[in-house]
Amino acid sequence: MATIDETTDMVESLDRSGPVLVALDFTPDSQAALLWACRYGRSFHSRILALHVIHDPGDAPGYYRKAEEDLLRPLEEVAADMMKNFLADMRRKHPGVDALKDVEPVLVKGIPASRILEVAKAEDVSLIVLGSQGRTGLPHLLLGSKAQRVAQLAPMPVTIVKAPRASD
Repeated sequence: MATIDETTDMVESLDRSGPVLVALDFTPDSQAALLWACRYGRSFHSRILALHVIHDPGDAPGYYRKAEEDLLRPLEEVAADMMKNFLADMRRKHPGVDALKDVEPVLVKGIPASRILEVAKAEDVSLIVLGSQGRTGLPHLLLGSKAQRVAQLAPMPVTIVKAPRASD
């Protein structure tokens, strides 16, 4: 059970006016997370930071090497293009979401969960938003997802958003 001081600290963290950090891996769940964060951020006049952590995941080798011309390009360049294209596509698909126009892209290299937490702390964010699934599958069941890890360790609130699923 939380003490009065801990409860006061939690309430104060909810009142912060820092930016909203959305971690993206360019999946449908991260699209839903970005839209949710934009709508939430608009309510509180918050900046929206769209973070992608550049890493070559063991469960998806070649993630950044989908096109032949990408084979010789640095991962950072390919990831920057993926972010630019992702945001442009989101703006085109959702022209009524004005906050998408002001989303600030952030690219960092490293292990996703730890880098998400580091950026959140450095930017003094008020909220972290993540998609629920990402590129996980069976490894998610065995090892725990990045979203779960961030939610466990983050000192600020974390919202996990699911994309609508097609019905069977």
